[in-house]
Formats: sequence, structure tokens, C-alpha cells
Amino acid sequence: MNMTAESPPLPENGGAPVDPGALFDLPAPMSARRIVVAMSGGVDSSVVAALAAQSGAEVIGVTLQLYDHGEAVKRKGACCAGDDIRDARLVADRLGIAHYVFDHESSFRESVIDGFADEYMAGRTPIPCIRCNMGPKFTDLFKMARDLGADCLATGHYVRRVMGEAGPELHRAVDPARDQSYFLYGTTEEQLEFLRFPLGGLPKSETRRIAQETGLVVAAKPDSQDICFVPDGDYASLVKKLRPEAGDAGDIVHAETGEVLGRHRGIVHYTVGQRRGIEIGGQPEPLYVIRIDAEAGAVVVGPKRLLAVGAMRVIETNRIGPLPTTGLTAKVRSLAKPVPITLEGPLGDNGEVRVRFAQPEYGVAPGQAAVIYAGERVIGGGWIEETFPADQ
Repeated sequence: MNMTAESPPLPENGGAPVDPGALFDLPAPMSARRIVVAMSGGVDSSVVAALAAQSGAEVIGVTLQLYDHGEAVKRKGACCAGDDIRDARLVADRLGIAHYVFDHESSFRESVIDGFADEYMAGRTPIPCIRCNMGPKFTDLFKMARDLGADCLATGHYVRRVMGEAGPELHRAVDPARDQSYFLYGTTEEQLEFLRFPLGGLPKSETRRIAQETGLVVAAKPDSQDICFVPDGDYASLVKKLRPEAGDAGDIVHAETGEVLGRHRGIVHYTVGQRRGIEIGGQPEPLYVIRIDAEAGAVVVGPKRLLAVGAMRVIETNRIGPLPTTGLTAKVRSLAKPVPITLEGPLGDNGEVRVRFAQPEYGVAPGQAAVIYAGERVIGGGWIEETFPADQ
């Protein structure tokens, strides 16, 4: 379905007209192109749909219903639940584009939610957003868009797709406060050929301005939460509901002396690097969670110096494009700054690699992602499986 005559005009960017067609990097004419937009019901994907519609291409909005927990449906700032599906449909109606909803609740529970709970039970700190991107949001949507005969699949992620000498590359967003490249390191080269990220060159304020001036109902809608399926952000309650043993009490043990310092209220409440919530007094130094011993049901604590990590083993790795031999950095948390590293071994092909830090890094938690950069370009990454103390 093409844009209707009543479709709202696209606002201008700082006085200069926006060229929606250029944002999608497709061969002209745009009237001969079909764009599938992943619509979560939020402002970002809604603006992508508006940009796609204004390009002159045929646009199809696709929403995956990933869960429908009663509390989450009512909570503002979720995604892919009841209210969000309604909002996506309202936006599609406003733009005059086709819109389809596909029920993926069962596969999302198996591939993302159950895995989230299992990771905590193993004493790890999971990132469900990456699992979702690597599963339902890209793999499944990729196939749907292909089946619909699309020329590309467009999403509202804040990253940039830049053409390099060896093909498309994944780069950080222009707006560093919105950059989502950490969550997309698992994108394959085949997927990147087909994907488009029109918002990667825009600040969030411009995205909201476009939504406002285009008359989208979601213009002032709050951003989605990192863990969208967790009501009120209480992930521990969700894990204990799925895995009741996650709330079993156990020992808090000193990493150096082996002394039992107290009792904890379930390993699900702790992660490596945590200081608050340990509630052990009378120690000469502040205590931090050094590791989780899931087999023994123990939380191992110690002074901050024991958190210093010199290297880590990273598994299930992915590589995007050529690998530089120098100038590499890594992020070990979504909000961490990239730090200089060297790689010992190959990166990619779902294998494993040892990553060595130039300086000790703190709070490196198994289960998190290690994402490798060369300047602004995302080289790839994988899951942190094991860490090695800086003094080894």
C-alpha cells in the first residue's frame, strides 16, 4: 500500500528538507521499492515508518507480539505488548501504510525469557536485548521481510550502516547518548546487507520533532526499557517466578579468607561488581561481589582490587567485516567506555577468543557481551564466558 494523498508532510531538518529516500540507500526510483519497517509501537520505529512512507516506497509495518503479561501491558515504556501494538497500528493508519502483527510470544519466551532466567541461575548476568536482536527481532523479521518481497528491513535502532571498501559496515550512532551499537554486535554480514537504520545520523530530539510535526500519536511516548518484559523493572521477582530456587538463601563468603560472613537472599539479587545490598559490616575495606558460585549457591565477596581483570575468554563470537590488527577497543557493559584491548586468537565464526586489556578492567561479568570496536566501527563481539585476574 503506497502513501495516500492525505499523508502528513515530512518536517524539515534545521531549515533544510530531509531526503527520506537517501536514508534508505536503495536504487532509484523509490516508487519501485518496498520497505518493511519493524514497528515496536515506540517513537523511534514510528518515525522510521514515516520516513519510509515519505520516500515514495511501498511500506509495510510489521509488529511482533513478543509477550502480553498483564502488568507489562499497562506499564509505560514497554515494547511489543498490548498498548504498543495498538500504537503501532494507529501510526500505520496515520501514515496510510499496511500493518501486520505476528504472534511470537511462545518463541520469545523460549529463546529470551527462559534463557534470561537460566543465566541468572548459572550465576551470570544476562542481556536479553541482545538475545532478542539475534533472535526474533532480526532473524525472524529478516525472513518475514524477505518473504514479503522487501528491498530492505528498516528498524529504529540508533546505529549507522556505512558502506566501506569491503561492503556495509556497522558504526556507532552520531548521537553518543543514544548509540545502540553494543546491542547489535551479533548482526551478520548477510543481515547488514539487507538492514537499514535511518535514525543513526539523528539526535533523539530531532526524532521526536519529526514525530511531533508529522502528527504521530507516539511523539511524546517514553522510551522503552532495556528489559521490556520485566514489570516495574523487578527482574528478580520474574526470575524467582520462573525458577523458584533462585530465591534460595546461601552463604556470603570472603574471596581471600574463605570465611562465611553472612547469608544472602538468593543469587538472583547479585552481580559481579555490585557493592550495594551485600549488607556485611565491620570489614576493613568495602566489599564487592567478586563472583557468583552457582553450584554452591554462594556469593563470593572481597575488596575492589580483586575485581581487576586482565583478560577474558569470549565465546560464540561474531565478526562484521575485515579485522584490523591494531587500534582495537572493547566495551564490556552497555554504558561502559571502550578501552584498549588486543585479541589473542581469531574472532568470528561462532568461535572463541581471548581478549586482553591494556589496563586492568573492573566489574567484568560473565554473561555480559564484549563488543569490539575499531574507532567508530563495530568489529563484532561475543559473550563473556570467563575472566582472569589482572595479577595472573
